[in-house]
Amino acid sequence: MITGSHNPPEYNGFKVGIGKSTLAGSEVQELKSHVVEARDGGRSARESDHDIIVPYIHFVVESLGMTIRPIRVVCDAGNGTGGLVGPRLLRALGHHVIELFCNLDGSFPNHHPDPTVEANLRDLQKKVADCKADVGIAWDGDADRIGAIDEKGSILWGDQLMILFSRDVLADRPGAAIVGEVKCSQTLYDDIEKHGGRAIMWKAGHSLIKSKMKEEHALLAGEMSGHIFFRHRYFGFDDGIYSAARLLELIARDGRPLSQMLDDVPRTYASPEIRFDFPEDKKFRAVELAKERLRKHGKTIEVDGVRVILEGGWGLVRASNTQPLLVLRWEATSEAKLREIQRLIEGTVQQIRQELA
Repeated sequence: MITGSHNPPEYNGFKVGIGKSTLAGSEVQELKSHVVEARDGGRSARESDHDIIVPYIHFVVESLGMTIRPIRVVCDAGNGTGGLVGPRLLRALGHHVIELFCNLDGSFPNHHPDPTVEANLRDLQKKVADCKADVGIAWDGDADRIGAIDEKGSILWGDQLMILFSRDVLADRPGAAIVGEVKCSQTLYDDIEKHGGRAIMWKAGHSLIKSKMKEEHALLAGEMSGHIFFRHRYFGFDDGIYSAARLLELIARDGRPLSQMLDDVPRTYASPEIRFDFPEDKKFRAVELAKERLRKHGKTIEVDGVRVILEGGWGLVRASNTQPLLVLRWEATSEAKLREIQRLIEGTVQQIRQELA
């Protein structure tokens, strides 16, 4: 697949898969070396042209069936590829679709198609309010991620969507394994366990989550970024358009407004993802030092950096997979406790940066 993912418009790249597995890290570098070596080999490639949209829509409609209740939905594709397919599929399922920025334009003239950034969702929030829609859906540029807005204009982040989807999966397949990334709210893992599932916390990153899902035979996996992987009634990869169809199916079946469907989840206070600039050659050493220091404050989970479990909350320090920075996040049961955890995590990282300078 040719895609620049969520990078700015001047970027492009390749997402490479062999069979059902996606390559990452050293595998991509190895493939690159083979391509460079073979570049002057004189062999030609074969080109084929297929219409995949019609069979895709047919398959999903056959799988999910027509909606039992039409949902009024605003779809914001951010001028990315989701606009080619998303509105067509949701209409084919029987929903009332209002399009926003669904024409293709790789310069992204309205906003960048990244639904994890609040500023990119403002147009969608306004359109949902103006049209009195039940829900707003946003996709990233290559439509493998989903963002959602409820009828009141509130954002549902990836871990909140995962709670909704995990309940649906577990109602059909009790005891199923479900994978979340290390940045997700504790409420997700608690809710999975409460509804009889096996909650698995794992490393952040598309390929890493997908591999863990396969290893654990999980039926669902997801990330804060909006990558949602369904193996329940689907193929186990992240498809933001299919995720949108599943969300509308849930809303139609539940009958309550989307804003009320998570009313029983305990209230917590959480930071956004804090991106802390750190030299590339020192970021992993910094994480090791953070592990040593945070172990003194509570139990730690170290599948990806260090997530320390504290009284009334948790804090996270991990190294970015792709950029010279550390990723920090914290969550607590009160605003006062949130500030306390923030001081611990930020203070620890600041001290380590001074020591490694």
